[in-house]
Amino acid sequence: MLTRAALLLSLSSGLAFSQTSPTEPAPKPVDLAICLDTSGSMDGLIDAARQKLWDVVNDLATAKPRPALRVALLSFGNDGYTPESGWVKVLLPFSTDLDEVSNQLFALTTNGGTEYVGRVVSKATTDLGWSTDAGLKLIIVAGNESADQDQQVSYKKASADAIAKGIMVNAIYCGPEGGPDAPAWREVASLADGQFFAIDQNKNEVIPTPHDSKLAELSAALNGTYIPMGEAGNLAAENQVRQDSNAAAAAPAAVASRAATKAGFLYRATWDLVDRVYAADEKERVSIESVKAEDLPEHMRGMTLEQRRAHVEQQRTRREQLRKEIGEESAKRAAFLEEEKRKQAAPGSETFESALRRAVREQAASRGFRWEK
Repeated sequence: MLTRAALLLSLSSGLAFSQTSPTEPAPKPVDLAICLDTSGSMDGLIDAARQKLWDVVNDLATAKPRPALRVALLSFGNDGYTPESGWVKVLLPFSTDLDEVSNQLFALTTNGGTEYVGRVVSKATTDLGWSTDAGLKLIIVAGNESADQDQQVSYKKASADAIAKGIMVNAIYCGPEGGPDAPAWREVASLADGQFFAIDQNKNEVIPTPHDSKLAELSAALNGTYIPMGEAGNLAAENQVRQDSNAAAAAPAAVASRAATKAGFLYRATWDLVDRVYAADEKERVSIESVKAEDLPEHMRGMTLEQRRAHVEQQRTRREQLRKEIGEESAKRAAFLEEEKRKQAAPGSETFESALRRAVREQAASRGFRWEK
């Protein structure tokens, strides 16, 4: 059986532009809608989501068959939203752009409020463009107040409507498992074939490692291999760097986990010429000659077509090498973390990351995904 470290090495060497092996099953869609309570008392939950997003993505990337991940982000319980919306907002519809997911998470602020669990589950069910293919469809809803505040859309109906569309709802209650509000949160999940977790939102396990700084350096170097196309590409490239900075501000461990994500196949940059030229999906592939000179970085505009081809290939080769190095360093980091956690081995309450990871794994297993460990 492969160790966790070996699995992470395998993940990090799976390049975004590599073709799927003829013997490997086609990727299966995974739609994950994360609904976070952003009322005044939920800063701990939001911080955990910011720091641990990359760990959850990295774990999902080790699943077989390969997942085709899309993430949506919704916020509820925020007095900055309108009463007509039930204080609920779709911050990001389903997207493969993990940098934008991070961007939206770091833009969140707490305010208020009135937490309508039924309303946010209903909005996620009806307003998002869920995949029509067989795969995994998950709503994760996390909050700390009573789940039955919504008198317009009950959580019972919302959960029933979700599972009727094949969408499972997992409930993360930020409070004691034996608390008076826990039973309703448990029912939110049970009515939609989901999992229930009670967590301490302020408990966020972060273990520094001697590999974090090296991974941060490699991640920054990786950015230099991207070739943004057009104004949208330039903005996306700026966001890539900004999310590196956000991760660094959150914790060195978040930077290291983000580096592993950036080196894996779930990190997609449709704005990047290298990824688009070598895209596995023919529908996403572009030819170098089809890109207008004005949509290229300034240093490429005066190049001949052959020089542009050579430059793109050079960046691809450099990216492959950096991803390999990130994979090797990430494997060492995973082994270090495994040993540290074994030493600590103290029982404790569930965290946002462990709850989210377990929910995704258990639900994914029911849809044909598997993990070696």
